[in-house]
Amino acid sequence: MAGDVRGASVLEVGGGVGAIELELLAAGAERATNVELAASYEDEAAALARERRVEDRVERRIADFVAEAEMFEPHDVVVMHRVVCCYPDVDAMVGAGADHARRRLLLTYPQERRVFRIALAVMNALMRVRGSTFQVYVHPRARIDAAAAAHGLALERRRRHRFLWESAAYAR
Repeated sequence: MAGDVRGASVLEVGGGVGAIELELLAAGAERATNVELAASYEDEAAALARERRVEDRVERRIADFVAEAEMFEPHDVVVMHRVVCCYPDVDAMVGAGADHARRRLLLTYPQERRVFRIALAVMNALMRVRGSTFQVYVHPRARIDAAAAAHGLALERRRRHRFLWESAAYAR
């Protein structure tokens, strides 16, 4: 869904060890920035970048992307793979991603299905009982689309994956 990324800059939000950005670098992207909330991925991410010999083309930052969005420059492609569902304010998350996307914003999020809403409500309740503040959200697809559109992006294509996930590509 990323299209031709040759020579492009990639911003991956919540990318963990950076597997997607490494694939996009292998496909011809020039450089990548990874913004991750958790520092626990850094050692493995550095090892993977060294293994692929791209450590000089990858920048990793530990930050809350939405709260600190002004710290990041726009990139050609912004990737938010399974990130929107972890953030309570879908408008802010998608809006920040759209504002940083010069050409394309790529999202993967849970399909908007009643069964997922029920399952995630149960899972969130169990996590709260265990003392966790983390929650997972199934944001309405229309709201995701509207947030991207409000920041100048149009839906290019959408694809459902087998059971849970759905991907969307938005372009300028």
